[in-house]
Amino acid sequence: MSRELKTGIIAILIVAVFIWGFNFMKGKNLFNTPPRTYFAEFNNVQGLNTASIVTINGMQVGKVVGIDFNKDINKKGQLVVQFGVENDFQFSKNSIAKIYSASLMGGKSLAIIPSYDGENAPSGSFLKGEVESDLIASFGEKLNPIQAKLENVIVSADSLLLGLNQTLNSDTRKNLRSTIANLNTTVSNFKKSSVSLDELLSENKDKLGETLNNVELATDNFVKISDSIANANLGQTIAKLQSTVANFDNILSGIDKGEGSIGKLMKDEALYTNLENASKELEELLREMKENPKRFVHFSLFGKKAKEYKPKE
Repeated sequence: MSRELKTGIIAILIVAVFIWGFNFMKGKNLFNTPPRTYFAEFNNVQGLNTASIVTINGMQVGKVVGIDFNKDINKKGQLVVQFGVENDFQFSKNSIAKIYSASLMGGKSLAIIPSYDGENAPSGSFLKGEVESDLIASFGEKLNPIQAKLENVIVSADSLLLGLNQTLNSDTRKNLRSTIANLNTTVSNFKKSSVSLDELLSENKDKLGETLNNVELATDNFVKISDSIANANLGQTIAKLQSTVANFDNILSGIDKGEGSIGKLMKDEALYTNLENASKELEELLREMKENPKRFVHFSLFGKKAKEYKPKE
């Protein structure tokens, strides 16, 4: 074999290896069967690039082949991602192609969320594209409401401090200091009173004990009296009292009906009128006897005839 032939063979091998490596870096393997190709549309690919891996349930099944702008005028600005699936795993057209963060360093991958409802997706089909929020974006989304609330709290605190500064002017501060001083004096007096009370209790400890003993003795006596009353024939007494009340009620009922002397006196108007007239006549008689006693009493020591009474005109 000549030197020129060896050089040509080596050059051809180098070019073939370069072509294979270039295509391998693009996600194409020239020695494998052509992969099934799918497409997905995204508004933002979040840093996804060619040769990014494609997974199904966490297993790598292919790579991203290309990313280009959508040529449809109505979808101007959207991106079309082309990716290949080398595995013969079947899924339907309702499956979703989702961009997600493969690591904390920010690398993006494409995951197929398979769906098995409906017709299987042939090569060249378009799948629905979605983007999963990464850790930083999720943290930012959760932090935004907290930040808004924190800003509101800061504004409220600032308003509160401003109002407090306006309220606590020089006069108010003087009054507040005076109030605190009076409060200290009150606390001091209360402390002195507590000490005096302790001393009083200490000095009268024996007397207080005797008083409590007397209270306990009185309580015991009251309990005994209560027991005595309970053991007494209280039922008969109550029965007699009820009988007395019933008789008294009967008497009042008879009086109300006009029975008996008192009842007739209260109910008989004629009797009342006669008594009233008799009272008036008796009153006139007494007045007449007082004014003209000689008319009713005749007394003469020598038998002289009394003068005839002439009523006043």
